[in-house]
Amino acid sequence: MKIHKIKIYALILSYCMFNCKNEKRTEAMNENSFPVEQVVKEPSNVIDIITRSMEFQSVDTIPSGWNTFKYQNLSNETHFFLLDKYPEGITIDNTIKDLAPVFEEGMDLINAGKDAEGFAAFSSLPTWYSDIIFSGGSGLIAPQHTAITTLKLDPGYYIMECYVKMPNGKFHTLMGMAKPIIVTEELSGNQPPEPTVNIVLSGVDGISYDKEISKGKQIFSVYVKDQKKHENFIWHDLNLVQLKPGAKEEALEAWMDWSNAKGLITPVPKGITFLGGVNDMAAGKTGYFYADLKPGTYAFISEVPNTRSKGLFKVFEVVD
Repeated sequence: MKIHKIKIYALILSYCMFNCKNEKRTEAMNENSFPVEQVVKEPSNVIDIITRSMEFQSVDTIPSGWNTFKYQNLSNETHFFLLDKYPEGITIDNTIKDLAPVFEEGMDLINAGKDAEGFAAFSSLPTWYSDIIFSGGSGLIAPQHTAITTLKLDPGYYIMECYVKMPNGKFHTLMGMAKPIIVTEELSGNQPPEPTVNIVLSGVDGISYDKEISKGKQIFSVYVKDQKKHENFIWHDLNLVQLKPGAKEEALEAWMDWSNAKGLITPVPKGITFLGGVNDMAAGKTGYFYADLKPGTYAFISEVPNTRSKGLFKVFEVVD
C-alpha cells in the first residue's frame, strides 16, 4: 500500500515539474520571439487628422508640448503633413497671397523644362519665408495607410501643409492642403513614448541607428543632430519606405526631390509604399513614429536631392 502511494506521489511530482518547465520554456520563447509586441501599444490619446481627398480634417487648436498625431490617409494619393511655425503677424492669407504664387510660377517653369528660370523665380520668395520654423509632421504615407507621429510643439501660429504634387505638377497646397493650426500656451501634459529603435539624422553624417531592426511593432525616435536647407530649399527629414519587388532605388531617390519635374509627383514609383516617418524639424529636436514591420526590404530616406551621396538613403532588411 505504501509503495503504491509513493508511486502516485512520484508521478504527481514528475507531472508538476514537467508543467513548470514547459511554462518557463513557453515564457522564455514568448520573451525571445515577441519582445516588441509586448511593449509597443498604439496610443489612445491622439489628435486625429484625416485626408479623404485634398484636405486636412482636424481640430483647429491644440495644446503645446508633446502631442501624438494619428494621420489617416483615406485618399487615393500619397500625402504627408508638415507643421510650419509662422513668424509673428504672418497668416494663411500671406501664404495664399505671397508664397503660393512664387512656388507655382517656379514649378510651372521647371515643368516646362526651364529649370534655370524656375529656380530664378524662387528668388522672389517673401523675406518672412526664411523665418518659418519647420516643426515636424508625418513622413510620406501611402494611400489607405495611417501614420502615427509624436512631436513637441511650442505655442504659436502654424500652417499644416502637404506639397506632394498632382499628376499635372500642381502642389497639393494649392488644392486645399494648407490649414491653420493654433498651438496654445496650455501644456498637453503628455510625455514622449519609449522608443525601440533610436535614429540619428544628420546632413553631415547621414542616417544612423543603434540596433538591427526586427519585425513587428516598433517606435522609432528620430534625433536631428544638425540641420540645413538643401538645394530644394527644405531641411532633411526621415521617411520609412517599403521596397517591394520591382522597386528601383534610383527611381525612389530621384522622386524624393520636389524640385525635379518628376519628383514628389503622383504616382509614386513602382513598388514603393511609404509608411510614415518624421518631417522637417530644427536641429536638436526629437520626434517619434510608429510602424509595424513585416519581413521584407525597407529604406530610410530624406526628401532632399542626392540622398545616396549624403548618406540620407539607407536600405535595410527585416527578416522573418
